Amino acid sequence: MADEVYSVDTSLLMDWQAPYYPTDVFASLVKNMDALVASGRMFAAELVREEAEVVGTAGLIQWVQTKSGMFVSTANLLTDSLAVQNQFTGLRDPKAEYEEADPYVIALAQQTGGIVVTQETPASEKNRPRRTHFIPDVCRELGIPCISLLGMMRREKWVL
Repeated sequence: MADEVYSVDTSLLMDWQAPYYPTDVFASLVKNMDALVASGRMFAAELVREEAEVVGTAGLIQWVQTKSGMFVSTANLLTDSLAVQNQFTGLRDPKAEYEEADPYVIALAQQTGGIVVTQETPASEKNRPRRTHFIPDVCRELGIPCISLLGMMRREKWVL
């Protein structure tokens, strides 16, 4: 859909670039993702870039470093992100050693009226989850559309 805006999570970028949709096999996916970024329809919080640079493949790190225009500064999302964190304290991973991008991904979707794209699953679908809320749980409670990469590909009618 030409007018939809996406707020993407680190898990989306990780799954796209590595185990499920590797760029050497799904080359047209790279072009489609690049086109979404170029058209101003795919964004991510700056913390997503930072997470990807820490845990991503060499190809993902290179890709995010060339897409500076898609990343929204933490300062622009801080107030809304803190509101999400305060409302959903179970969103925070108790073992996280650094600030997590999840509330910023949600805040970005709130600010843009966008759709969250994540590969996370709700807490109810996990076996002994470490926390009570994951991105899909919070999005459901806030009424924010939340889909997977495959869901985004279907919405965009991409045929790879």
